Amino acid sequence: MSCVYIIRAVEADAATVANLLYEAFVPFKDAYTPGAFEYTTANASIVRGRFTEGPIWLAMDESEAIGTVSGLAEPDRFYIRSMAVKPTAQGRGVGQRLLNELEEYAKKQGFKKLYLYTTFVLPAARPLYEKNGFRVIRETEPEEWFDMGGMEMEKEI
Repeated sequence: MSCVYIIRAVEADAATVANLLYEAFVPFKDAYTPGAFEYTTANASIVRGRFTEGPIWLAMDESEAIGTVSGLAEPDRFYIRSMAVKPTAQGRGVGQRLLNELEEYAKKQGFKKLYLYTTFVLPAARPLYEKNGFRVIRETEPEEWFDMGGMEMEKEI
């Protein structure tokens, strides 16, 4: 982990971010509906458009991108989306480092709450978020998101 560091991504990193999303979620593809998988693994064009919506970070191991997360400012909370860590880098604290970076950014921007949505099919997601003080505030109905149930989680910061 000593070589891992977090940087702010730039628009030229869109393909890198899209590739990370795909690599991280493809092992769970069969558990997703086709629409949910396509949305979760946004392509480079979609990612490029997200740079106007909010910050995107990359976790780097020396010169290799191994993780990503993005955020979106909303009126009363800061939304965490598209957290992904390459399967070969999982279990090394990369997700924790990305989450810490995003939380520090949100605090500096004056936000008092973070929130996110996650599915039931990602075994490491809920434990990571709960360890960091997030709590489930409601279960989401399948019709809310591509016929997949999940949960909305929130944390006061």
